[in-house]
Amino acid sequence: MAAPVSWRRLVYSVYTPAVAGVFTRISDRLFRARDRRGGSSMLLLAPLLAEADPAPRHVSRPTGSAGAQGTDGLCTHFRWMAEHVPAFRVPGTHIHILTSPDQFYQTMKARIKTAKRRVVLASLYLGTGQLEQDLVDCMEEALQHSQENNPDLKVSVLLDYTRGSRGQVNSRTMLLPLLQRFSSQMRVSLYHTPDLRGLLRLLVPQRFNETIGVQHIKVYLFDDSIIISGANLSDSYFTNRQDRYVLLENCREVADFFSDLVEAVGDVSLQLQPDNSVSMLDGMVHPYKGNRQDFSAVARKRIMEVVNTAHVRQQLLNRSEDSEDEGMSEGMSEGEEDTWVFPLVQMKPLGIQVDEQVTQRLLTDAEPDSTVFLTSGYFNLTRAYMRLVLGAGPSYRILTASPEVNGFFGAKGVAGAIPAAYIHIARQFYNQVCRLGQQERVHLHEYHRQQWTFHAKGLWYYLQGQDRPCLTLIGSPNFGYRSVHRDLEAQIAIVTENEELQSQLQEEQEMLYQRSTEVSSSTFEQPDRHVKLWVKLVTPLIKNFF
Repeated sequence: MAAPVSWRRLVYSVYTPAVAGVFTRISDRLFRARDRRGGSSMLLLAPLLAEADPAPRHVSRPTGSAGAQGTDGLCTHFRWMAEHVPAFRVPGTHIHILTSPDQFYQTMKARIKTAKRRVVLASLYLGTGQLEQDLVDCMEEALQHSQENNPDLKVSVLLDYTRGSRGQVNSRTMLLPLLQRFSSQMRVSLYHTPDLRGLLRLLVPQRFNETIGVQHIKVYLFDDSIIISGANLSDSYFTNRQDRYVLLENCREVADFFSDLVEAVGDVSLQLQPDNSVSMLDGMVHPYKGNRQDFSAVARKRIMEVVNTAHVRQQLLNRSEDSEDEGMSEGMSEGEEDTWVFPLVQMKPLGIQVDEQVTQRLLTDAEPDSTVFLTSGYFNLTRAYMRLVLGAGPSYRILTASPEVNGFFGAKGVAGAIPAAYIHIARQFYNQVCRLGQQERVHLHEYHRQQWTFHAKGLWYYLQGQDRPCLTLIGSPNFGYRSVHRDLEAQIAIVTENEELQSQLQEEQEMLYQRSTEVSSSTFEQPDRHVKLWVKLVTPLIKNFF
């Protein structure tokens, strides 16, 4: 049989007629060969079809049923995401919501110890306490066991250069013994933002240089299973700092994507050497010694090769060769693969803004009778997100940190004023809600918990009349200026019809919100909510850098 119509349309939408004609003739042969063998040779074309460095995509208005209610038409409601990012279909039973720092920590340790092929860890930094050392010991145990039984195990760690190099004892020194002992199996990459360079790099104190931009992706991968989170590899995130964590178990395609993504970022990062020096891979532009535009172009090309190759591959997998109409809508109702995972990447310094575009589209299209629960440890919405929340749309329940659970509460020096700045930001937002008469639609909540801090971020989306969410965003972005403009971020959108997974998401959302109180005008009249004038004056700077 010849290549299906949907395949031909895909090729003709990407290439000129002459080039497309060549590809379709090749594909006709591949389809016929696959028919004889029962294989899927067309997937070999995915790297060829993926544009290495395309222009930023414009996220168009939906063509499907935006008014779908319940799970009927759920896929049509969100199918537009598959037009712009890779769409991975997985069984909802393979996704598990972790609820506590200890569960997150113990799961990582157990998975590292039993890994056979790969361990990939991407974080802002690795702490230097005993719990972090125990995590390093798990990696050592796995590597030692692999040398004796299975030398194929590879360990790759991606951290931020500035945060990972802070102090005499730091993330680098924690990992050096492993790198020295298992140099052929171990890789440590340290991403350095191209925006911290020249005189700025010399003048900004070490404690504050990470404000310019960091590697902020939090991905923890063990063979074909992966944890997506907002949590770093540090003791507080293992004990009393509340975050969000989702485990995707035996989801090889998703794991492969994030492994490739971390590898791509690692390729344009500084490589830690056994003597604690750093160097770039051959042919790569140095992030702060080389030309700024050249570095960004090379990094963007390398990273988007991963995204676009996966996008094309998944399009081919998800489209039926027998009917151009059979795709995401019908596919989700078949068997147990009732859940879709969409990876969203945001790297504005490199010209990548997929997550920003998809998040804006999601908030824009949210129906008036739906409900969005949105949380951020640092509530500092960008102007674009603010306009969408305050404009006509769904009901919002926004959860943020109360001052005492803010990660900077009690910090020394200027950093100690950050919780007060967030009080000022919250008050400005609340006042604007009141001025616009949106109090019945937009509600602000504060998380409280003694001896804990709050770092959870993401959202849960409830369609009209539904008591369980059908979509969640979970990962590293905070919906603020830094997440959109300065840092490297990644999260996933999970769209599911699986009732058990929906229930897990509902329980997670309720667990977080039940520890909160709703903000009212009296909240800001309390003595501990007084904000000094100088803090108000520097708040615009804090909004851009913290």
